[in-house]
Amino acid sequence: MLRQTLGRLSVRTGGRGFTDITSRVQQKVTEAGIRTGLCTLHLRHTSASLLIQENADPDVRRDFERFFARLVPDGDPLFIHTIEGDDDMPAHIRTALTTVNLSVPVDDGRLVLGTWQGIYLWEHRTRSHERTIVVHVVGE
Repeated sequence: MLRQTLGRLSVRTGGRGFTDITSRVQQKVTEAGIRTGLCTLHLRHTSASLLIQENADPDVRRDFERFFARLVPDGDPLFIHTIEGDDDMPAHIRTALTTVNLSVPVDDGRLVLGTWQGIYLWEHRTRSHERTIVVHVVGE
């Protein structure tokens, strides 16, 4: 019989950077009691992202930050939208280039992730924020 649950995760970021949320998402799947199905995540913000990325070497995450700092630098005079500071519009562009939605299969009650994969909330603002992720788990 098909079942579904809808919940939320609140994540406090420490400013720009990656926060590993894999275990918290897995906990939501476990609480849902779904053995086989799909876990969908939706971040309710326009200046942060969700990513599945390598969880072994932190240099990967640092390289992402350096690449995006070059691609979309804070304070670029190109941007008009600076109401909340020099990192405001670059944060929106970083989000547009990545994603706010992820779907991960569930098998035997576990998220189906590769050995070196983790689920991350990527904060694009320099200040810390409270972010909300909607977690939808559907299956049997």
